[in-house]
Amino acid sequence: MTEKRNQADYLQKAAMYDLLAQFYKYTNPNLHMHFYLKHYKNMNKAMNILRTYSQSSQGEAKIRLLHTTPDAAQIDVYINGNRVYRDLSCKQVSQVLPLKAGKYHIDIYPAGNMVDSILNKKITVEAGKSYTLATINPVKKMRLLVFLNDAEVPVNEAKVRFIHLSPDTPPLDIAVKDRDVIFPQVSYKQATGYLGLTPMTVDLEARVAGSKEQLLPMPQAHFRANESYTIVLLSLADDPTELQFITLKEP
Repeated sequence: MTEKRNQADYLQKAAMYDLLAQFYKYTNPNLHMHFYLKHYKNMNKAMNILRTYSQSSQGEAKIRLLHTTPDAAQIDVYINGNRVYRDLSCKQVSQVLPLKAGKYHIDIYPAGNMVDSILNKKITVEAGKSYTLATINPVKKMRLLVFLNDAEVPVNEAKVRFIHLSPDTPPLDIAVKDRDVIFPQVSYKQATGYLGLTPMTVDLEARVAGSKEQLLPMPQAHFRANESYTIVLLSLADDPTELQFITLKEP
């Protein structure tokens, strides 16, 4: 109980200093930085207590957030009213946050604006499981998808999956360059299963499903031993029909 009280105190102080930092953001840069550093210090203390408490408990959950909404330049993310991620940019993935198993309320705001939320969602996390939360769609229709991660890999092997998060892109085949398809007909919002691999470097490509038309080359994809990966397919902000990809290691 003492740890929880201390955490609540640090979160309350962090929230107060955050409000003061925002108040002085445009009028007094020195005071803004002064209060922001106090906010950051107290938030870190609260998160350290959360990590210690979670790790001493029976099985913690882990979450990370991937921001793929192209017209939301930066966002702030709150869990149960406490800001946990600040100024998260599009195509950026957050640090991993440990949480006790249970239900949580997530709110997303434009960075620095806690007045007009652009998304709120309730999620449930289970002990010992790891999740990637992904924002999708334009701001006015933003949704939050929840994907379960799997970081366990047989010794000296690797594995990979793909997630299709490009809304204006048709279903895709994921293939080895000029060779066989390894994941057919991957649709928007779909995550493939994990494919076990011998550690290797390989040229991959995304094709229009059922054809040889290459939409995105993925050269020199490197899969190291004892690592699990997610490759996320995204749209470019200025051209929603043009693909790009980012590679994430599973936490």
